[in-house]
Amino acid sequence: MNAITSPTTAPESQPAYLQIKSFVLDKIQSGEWQEGHLIPTELALCDQFSVSRMTVNRALRELSNDGLLVRIKGSGTYVAQPKYQSTLIEIRSIAQDIRERGHIHSSKVLSVERLKATAKQAKAYEIRTGTPLFRSIIVHLENDIPIQYEDRFADATRAPDYLDQNWEIITPNEYLTRVAPLPKGFYTIEVQMPTEAIAAALSMRPQDPCLVLNRTTYSGGNFTSFARMWHPGDRYKFAGLT
Repeated sequence: MNAITSPTTAPESQPAYLQIKSFVLDKIQSGEWQEGHLIPTELALCDQFSVSRMTVNRALRELSNDGLLVRIKGSGTYVAQPKYQSTLIEIRSIAQDIRERGHIHSSKVLSVERLKATAKQAKAYEIRTGTPLFRSIIVHLENDIPIQYEDRFADATRAPDYLDQNWEIITPNEYLTRVAPLPKGFYTIEVQMPTEAIAAALSMRPQDPCLVLNRTTYSGGNFTSFARMWHPGDRYKFAGLT
């Protein structure tokens, strides 16, 4: 439970919602609440400031609109990560992209297993050799057409019930975003030739190239997962906003 102290810098003459905003801003700017910090609940802030939930909601909503907080349904409100680094990307689920296009997402689980990080993985992910990892290989389909072969390693200490998930209902990305909020992503995109197994899973010819996204994600500065995602080059493209 987060300890709550009374605000010390917000003038009493301010409207209540501004007092709450000042209180939250002071905590963030002082460094007491850092990136990924779970702030007090709306009800806790209601009790602390003796105001209605509507007043607290307005304060948190405005701070969220300013990019200082992130509100995750069913989880809570967190201090947002900085958005000025060029290596940061929005960590989206492929299922979300597909649904936003008005199409149907489905998936096929090829394998899931428990293993330990090799020395090479430990160096790449900045974890200890032997750290328990979970590995999943899943093919994602859009309107029954395979468009992504996802080969993912997740830190078992960050996602202890990873193997218990039904990956035909929820994607690893959606699950990890829930258990390790505010992920920071580092990625590369390259063209590679698929193996026969990957080509078969994607219903493509082995001689046709793939677009491969390699993405490592961290939450709170700690390694969460590494995923190598293969996409048929003739039916997939990456797009972004600048």
